[in-house]
Amino acid sequence: MSKIHAAITAVNGYVPEYVLTNKELESIVDTTDEWITSRTGIKERRILKGEGLGTSDMAVHAVNGLLKKRGISAEEIELIIFCTTTPDLPFPASANILADKIGAKNAWGYDLQAACSGFIYGVSTGAQFIESGKHKKVLVVGGDKMSSIINYQDRTTCIIFGDGCGAVLLEPNEEGFGVMDSILRSDGSGRQFLHQKAGGSARPASHETIDNNEHSVYQEGQAVFKFAVTNMADVAAEIMDRNNLTSEDVTWLVPHQANKRIIDATASRMGVGSEKVMINIQRYGNTTNGTIPLCLWEWESQLKKGDNIILAAFGGGFTWGSVYLKWAY
Repeated sequence: MSKIHAAITAVNGYVPEYVLTNKELESIVDTTDEWITSRTGIKERRILKGEGLGTSDMAVHAVNGLLKKRGISAEEIELIIFCTTTPDLPFPASANILADKIGAKNAWGYDLQAACSGFIYGVSTGAQFIESGKHKKVLVVGGDKMSSIINYQDRTTCIIFGDGCGAVLLEPNEEGFGVMDSILRSDGSGRQFLHQKAGGSARPASHETIDNNEHSVYQEGQAVFKFAVTNMADVAAEIMDRNNLTSEDVTWLVPHQANKRIIDATASRMGVGSEKVMINIQRYGNTTNGTIPLCLWEWESQLKKGDNIILAAFGGGFTWGSVYLKWAY
């Protein structure tokens, strides 16, 4: 019997309508379009507007479109892994909320939190359920409403992040396509450089934490940049070495969209030319868990069966990793 791999059989994405441009940010905080573009590569980002809308509402759009593409009903989904840093509520899990909203009555699910590396952690985790034969249809969702935890007076973070969501369906494949390998890493000592100060059990919400803007992203940019450039590039090169892939063998690099310079460094380390790198950071900014699935969604028409694809990410925690997959359709 041939080995079962977990293959992506459908992908879809959703971004909110509202576009927050660098020009508009110039009127909110002390920055310029030129400064933002030269340092990050970002020109604009999408923001989810509307009372009471959370990350799961973007996921509903992404997943319903995915189900329609694949020609299946929500009731066929067995497991939902929702990768997010901005769940609708502390509990229940956004995976459970999403299941209810789309009518996935037969699915169980949970949220996975690994900051910007969450989606590749989720794909790797979901693949285990397929490969073991436990499940046939696993939905991996990556999305964040980052605008809900951004301080728009902090020019170091508010320029970077946007809102968006993407989703993939994993199904068994015996033709040799799907997730071939993954390398996942973490180092909790990096938490001091990128975190949210309050809102958890160690520092619950209070008048003081709210007054001090401690419920928004805190980042020491230089330290994070240094660590990300090295580790995201190293792990992408490592997965190539481990699978005897040359730069010619790689069809696409799908990097987390955190910063254009980090993306360029990763491609350079892999020896991959810019024509093989998926980049949409200029339009969406950093959507955290949404960046990689949104790239796959936008490039779907250019993907061919058998393409060798490397996913690579780096996130707060610190977390980082890479997934090697062969495109299945």
